[in-house]
Amino acid sequence: MEKNSIVTAEIELLTAIRNSDIAVLEKLLHDDLLFNMPDGQTITKEFDLNSYRSGKMKIDSLEASDQIINVIGDSAVVAVTVSLKGAYDNNPINGVLKYIRVWKQFDDNLKVIAGSCVQLA
Repeated sequence: MEKNSIVTAEIELLTAIRNSDIAVLEKLLHDDLLFNMPDGQTITKEFDLNSYRSGKMKIDSLEASDQIINVIGDSAVVAVTVSLKGAYDNNPINGVLKYIRVWKQFDDNLKVIAGSCVQLA
């Protein structure tokens, strides 16, 4: 697995999040994904996709920085800082979050199998 393919996949993922592109998120997130939210809640792929489908999740701006990628066999671990502005269920989201994401290669597709984020500021 090449670091470049992870960089490309991350850009594709963040663009899909920014645009609420459910078709791309459907493709990039593994069906058995588990993701830990800053409040300690663990969500699934379906929960995540439904937050976009329902219009609850609205992203106004999203900027990634300080990306670190470690490729480990057919997987990769990405740590990235994301500055986020938007709203969830009409509650404003405005902050800096540190994400960790685990990507795994499946045949021709890279998919996110796990992730977590904590609020920095």
